[in-house]
Amino acid sequence: MLTVEKVGSTLTTNCFLVTFPRKASPGQAVGDVSSMEFSYGEATLFCGVRILILAYAPENSTHRLITRVVIQIFQVDLWQPGGVSQISQGTVTDVHIPHNGSRALLTFLQEANIQYKILIEDLQKVLEKGSSLPAWRSRRSLSGYNYEVYHSLEEIQNWMHHLNKTHSGLIHMFSIGKSYEGRSLYVLKLGRRSRAYKRAVWMDCGIHAREWIGPAFCQWFVKEALLTYRSDPTMRKTLNHLYFYIMPVFNVDGYHFSWTNDRFWRKTRSRNSRFRCRGVDANRNWRVKWCDEGASMHPCDDTYCGPFPESEPEVKAVANFLRKHRKHITAYLSFHAYAQMLLYPYSYKYATIPNFSCVESAAYKAVNALRSVHGVQYRYGPASSTLYVSSGSSMDWAYKNGIPYTFAFELRDTGHFGFLLPETLIKPTCTETMLAVKNITMHLLKKCP
Repeated sequence: MLTVEKVGSTLTTNCFLVTFPRKASPGQAVGDVSSMEFSYGEATLFCGVRILILAYAPENSTHRLITRVVIQIFQVDLWQPGGVSQISQGTVTDVHIPHNGSRALLTFLQEANIQYKILIEDLQKVLEKGSSLPAWRSRRSLSGYNYEVYHSLEEIQNWMHHLNKTHSGLIHMFSIGKSYEGRSLYVLKLGRRSRAYKRAVWMDCGIHAREWIGPAFCQWFVKEALLTYRSDPTMRKTLNHLYFYIMPVFNVDGYHFSWTNDRFWRKTRSRNSRFRCRGVDANRNWRVKWCDEGASMHPCDDTYCGPFPESEPEVKAVANFLRKHRKHITAYLSFHAYAQMLLYPYSYKYATIPNFSCVESAAYKAVNALRSVHGVQYRYGPASSTLYVSSGSSMDWAYKNGIPYTFAFELRDTGHFGFLLPETLIKPTCTETMLAVKNITMHLLKKCP
């Protein structure tokens, strides 16, 4: 019997979050949702449906077909994982459907005898409660810059300019190019200036526009480095021996768009001459097994790989910079959300990297350090087996181009808030991640065990 729990609407449209089970718990009948745990999530601002599909028999051809129908016929956006082929037993698949298709989808699920449960009552209120709506935000001045709220692109770039003027001994700001829409691609070089040769770490955040906790962490890292340089021996040693190239917002056009138009925009904002759909997945656009498994050739898909490798000016600019400086860049760190994972290569294939023992040791120590702060558990391992297979990623590209330590963080959480991580969780998320990053960078200064 189908169980539907309607939980509300906004002023302009009904918004739903729907789940249905893929796998029954031990001793629980298939289809019984009464005692199951469900992950909470979010939907498109003001209208839309987010559906968590927990199919209970992915090896069953009927359920595979149902999933494909949901994705293709109802034109839903697949959020997690990267593609239909990556759905596996026990995983959570998140999709978003526009409001105008929600009634038809619910009818379809009922007719297919697929049970689901609507979880979130009013998505607009969820957004407002999390202070995620720009219209309700008060202006934050640089003198009292608040690292425990999300900031617009303009605010972040003003903050970067301010640090460049006020902390010239440790900070140097520069641009590596322009975005598709003509915005500057700013990077902060952090570290004590020295004539001696110094290795470096690259860090980027916000390659996917809707993952706001990423840019929040990049800002937090810079703040902590500047505040603790004199008092923390570990930080002082790190900045004395390493440079950090930090790009707080990689996908500047998409990030700006996520503030002004669509909170859940993921891609860049480039135009396609043959399709109305805009943007490319900036983490599928790199020249490493480009546009293979886990990437799409269709411009309207969220994992669209682009017309050719490095087609996006943002990707091209970062790739050019890394190529130019790869002789002294020892580590590449990219910050995403959400899943609570620390990933390393390979992402495009199931294989063991040559320096696996060194990288795995660094990851193990990092997640243990992270867990020691608030008890939050992160999974770690090769991206292909820990998360899913995806081609054309920045992490794999960096590794293939000679950077020996490459990692991708998937920050909090695991689906309760998803992309709408509340501002109240910025501090604990950044505090624990800070310790993990410090562990990785200290690992670089020691001989590999």
